[in-house]
Amino acid sequence: MNRRNFLKAAGAGMLSAIALPKFAAGQTTPVKPNVVLILVDDLGWADVGCYCAQYGNTWYETPNIDRLASQGMKFTQGYAACAVCSPTRAATLTGRYPARLGVTDWIRPSESTTNPQGYEGSASKEVLCPKNYVFMDSSEITIAEMLKPAGYTTCHVGKWHLGGSSFYPGAQGFDYNYGGCSWGHPFQGYFDPYGIPTLPPRQTGEYLTVRESDEALGFIETAVGQEKPFFLYMAHYAVHMPIQAIAEIKQKYDNKPKPTGYENLNSAYAAMIESVDNAVGAIMDKLDALGVADNTVVIFTSDNGGHVSVTTNKPLRSGKGYPYEGGIREPWIVRWPGKIAPGSTCDTPIISPDALPTICEMTAQPLPRNKTIDGVSLVPLLKQSGKIPERTLFWHYPHYRDNAELPYSVIRDEQWKLIKRYAGPAKYELFDLKNDMSETTNMASSKPDIVKMLDEKLTGWIQKTKGKIPITNPAYKKAAENKRAQIG
Repeated sequence: MNRRNFLKAAGAGMLSAIALPKFAAGQTTPVKPNVVLILVDDLGWADVGCYCAQYGNTWYETPNIDRLASQGMKFTQGYAACAVCSPTRAATLTGRYPARLGVTDWIRPSESTTNPQGYEGSASKEVLCPKNYVFMDSSEITIAEMLKPAGYTTCHVGKWHLGGSSFYPGAQGFDYNYGGCSWGHPFQGYFDPYGIPTLPPRQTGEYLTVRESDEALGFIETAVGQEKPFFLYMAHYAVHMPIQAIAEIKQKYDNKPKPTGYENLNSAYAAMIESVDNAVGAIMDKLDALGVADNTVVIFTSDNGGHVSVTTNKPLRSGKGYPYEGGIREPWIVRWPGKIAPGSTCDTPIISPDALPTICEMTAQPLPRNKTIDGVSLVPLLKQSGKIPERTLFWHYPHYRDNAELPYSVIRDEQWKLIKRYAGPAKYELFDLKNDMSETTNMASSKPDIVKMLDEKLTGWIQKTKGKIPITNPAYKKAAENKRAQIG
């Protein structure tokens, strides 16, 4: 049944007959749950009402995301695997840390089928940085590839940003791809035509988030009509720059007073968030209308912190690209009807690679063979039936971020967080997140034993994952020596 005929059948009152999920003989619950994974681009931890309102930011309006949290579990210490996009996306889909994947920075558009080796950098930089991969290797196994053998139909909508045309979603287990390509943002902007090669123009001026939503709803209708379990990876291009919004929604925020202390908030950015929220609501409503909401897991998160030029991540420090909490702590919400207590909250730190093992356990699928999986299943936390193994979390960004940030790695062990930079005079920053979530006090000088212990753990982890670290730049070193000789 095609989409048009499906809608006609629904309008004729046949929806209930074709929307019911299949049951095995003698069973009273569906065999396989559907999975919707929503990954928003550049959405900060404090850009969602159920996270930011308690800190005085009541400006953003996200009633549908808030409703999702009220029906599921909200994680207060959910993390992205990186402070920029591509590494987090690769880690989310594979369950593996970016350092292990070789994707440690955002991927520049390229049609290369060979990943670069070696180091790069100019004479003005203190260290040479390892070259970032230009695609996620096709040998990596994604969530979609894990679910297809179990009969799932799979769909990617929105931003992919994991390599050129040879490495698009279709090469990694997705049956449908609406918008996934090498671009990290819509090339021509958020209004049709977008300049996205895998999303042909449809209606001049149509807003991209609306188009993404429509494609997602069409996929869900088709999958349910075929009585197949489905996996939808809804990877919005929003709220990444350029900051462009639907005029009517923006006007609402232009006229809305900003809370005290939040004067830098951007009306167009707020409108983009609202459009994403509307898309979340449309998916939730569609699942209800088709009678499959009770058999569908919905996971909502982001790939990195909000950009400080258009939002604030307060009370967290800094934002996108930086190793501070504002750059890596994200909204993390999971709804799993009948398994998760509505309105529950979890303070256990979790991270992007946890998505794959969690979904595998939810769908009763084995983990990928011959692959080291860094994430853990969150099912015990979600069901409140137990804890996950005690563990340390890591981040690895061995690159300069323009002129704003130096290459760094990060380790979080219990309440302690150590930032290690590979260049510059201040090598270490140590924070006690339990008592200082805003990272206002660097305790590195007063807690040398903890710095040493965490540094050793971090070094061991980098070696274990075969992560690459920056090396001394001979050109910079020679220039510095010549300068000292001239002064002397």
